[in-house]
Amino acid sequence: MLSQRTIKNIVSTSGVGLHSGGRVHITFKPAPVNTGIIFIRADLANNNQIKLSPKVVKNTKMATVIANDFGASISTVEHVLSACYGLAIDNLYIEVSGNEIPIMDGSAAAFVYLLQSANIIAQNHTKKWLSITKTVRVELEDKWAELSPYMGFKVDFTIDFKHPALNKTPKNFILDFGKVSYIKTISKARTFGFTHEIESLRQAGLARGGSIDNVIVMDEYRILNDDSMRYNDEFVRHKVLDAIGDLYICGHLILGSYKAFKSGHALNNLLLRKIFDEKAYSIYEFKEQDDNSNIINWLSETADSLNII
Repeated sequence: MLSQRTIKNIVSTSGVGLHSGGRVHITFKPAPVNTGIIFIRADLANNNQIKLSPKVVKNTKMATVIANDFGASISTVEHVLSACYGLAIDNLYIEVSGNEIPIMDGSAAAFVYLLQSANIIAQNHTKKWLSITKTVRVELEDKWAELSPYMGFKVDFTIDFKHPALNKTPKNFILDFGKVSYIKTISKARTFGFTHEIESLRQAGLARGGSIDNVIVMDEYRILNDDSMRYNDEFVRHKVLDAIGDLYICGHLILGSYKAFKSGHALNNLLLRKIFDEKAYSIYEFKEQDDNSNIINWLSETADSLNII
């Protein structure tokens, strides 16, 4: 049986919010089977839970912002959700002391480390997948994203930025979860931004916590950070990291192939909404007779040392 997963122990950390600039405390807690990923605004007494679905996304300017019907919102959820997806965690309570997830180092690596240190465990219930049943595509100007049927999960992402530093790096990255490690190839890729954008964002009350400690910063010609790139194609890998987190807004791990050109938070959410509107999916549970070797390879990467498969 391919079991659902949660964590055994409660773990916490704190950091700065990328846009608010304030100190934020985040706590991960175990959740029962079939709970899904639940965000909780710990600073609010009532109506403070947000359960994932494409419709809870309320804003996609520079980050994915989710909110419930009572107005409780949390910004910049994409990195922590990407970590949960990469570790194949199905059920989790994520408590936050404010309206934004801490940016940490700008990647998902800190969340991966924290969740692994909490001891990921199997639960006595079959894992449920969102299986894509037909190809769905969304377009906006020259940007597009699509999900197609695939017995596994694959991402094929292409970026196209007109900047000297980015032009020197590969623009495409393909990640098949059955063949390549999310932890090794994606989780450490940091977010990036441009000096002229940061100034305008700060005037709009955003990016107050952004610095070279948590963002790869570029001026018109070069990278300003002193440290070297973690990958030679870190820019496109981070866009893959973001896309994985955005897709987990659907509430399930996906059986499908995602392909995109210059996509971002807004287009990713439009894609999910269209899939749900067109009912282009089914909720799938693997049976004993199914050929699921690709899935086993994916889950084994985060399970070998944890003895949960």
